[in-house]
Amino acid sequence: MPDTAPDVPDTYLLGALPVHRTGFGAMQLPGRGVMGPPRDHDAAVAVLRRAVELGVDHIDTAQFYGPDVANELIREALHPYADGLALVSKVGARRDAKGGWPPAQKPAELREDVHQNLRTLGVEQLAAVNLRITDPLPNYTPPPLDDQLAEMLALQDEGLIAGIGLSNVTLEQLDHALSQLDIVCVQNPYSILDRTHEDVLQRCLAEEIAFVPFFPLGSAFPGMPKVTEQPQVQEVARRHDATPAQVGLAWLLQHAPNVLLIPGTSSVAHLEENMGAGQLTLTAEDVATLEA
Repeated sequence: MPDTAPDVPDTYLLGALPVHRTGFGAMQLPGRGVMGPPRDHDAAVAVLRRAVELGVDHIDTAQFYGPDVANELIREALHPYADGLALVSKVGARRDAKGGWPPAQKPAELREDVHQNLRTLGVEQLAAVNLRITDPLPNYTPPPLDDQLAEMLALQDEGLIAGIGLSNVTLEQLDHALSQLDIVCVQNPYSILDRTHEDVLQRCLAEEIAFVPFFPLGSAFPGMPKVTEQPQVQEVARRHDATPAQVGLAWLLQHAPNVLLIPGTSSVAHLEENMGAGQLTLTAEDVATLEA
């Protein structure tokens, strides 16, 4: 294998909007467990403003982050929004008093939550909204996927959302959705440690759909494997005088040109570290070490 670096593009289309490939995810802005106000309100506002200063033009959020908290912080920090800033939200779930994530997938619930996102963010249209597909749950049968897709398409036709995305989908579900409407992005768990959805990523690449991995550095849950703890990742990081997190994110950027990253943090220093992944070029030797 020749030890040459690939040509890694800086931007990719999110629907009709070109965005930089490293964006920002707002999930970590609220308090512990993605519930309640942030531990440090001023720091959360500073992170958002610094992200935009560093060139972030794609912010991923949801009304159920907090709930309400992430959207309210985004509006406080960044409104009026810069031209070309893509605000992307998701629907299909809510929060309960215990911090759970109950599904909210009836068409009327999807519509209500899109309107709530618009109100709290202070916009008339969202760049995209992801329909979060719920995993099978005891005593819960979600509405037919076709009914949910039809409601999302109606919201798009009304001009409330520019693009429709999907989250947590199988290849079969993606193909079914594509038979009915255009999809601009897919959010699935994906990292160098978990390539279960490689088939979905490759279908997105073939269809020129942005693929937005969540858990890009491994599962966020305690006790689960982390990309940054892997010896191979740490070895490559030492070669480049980089951090293991930068290596894990850089691998994603080089793996496929349609990957859009949305790493989240409540720390300016961590934000700047994440943004540095876009400047890190992995060699073919690095990639072979990581993918072994």
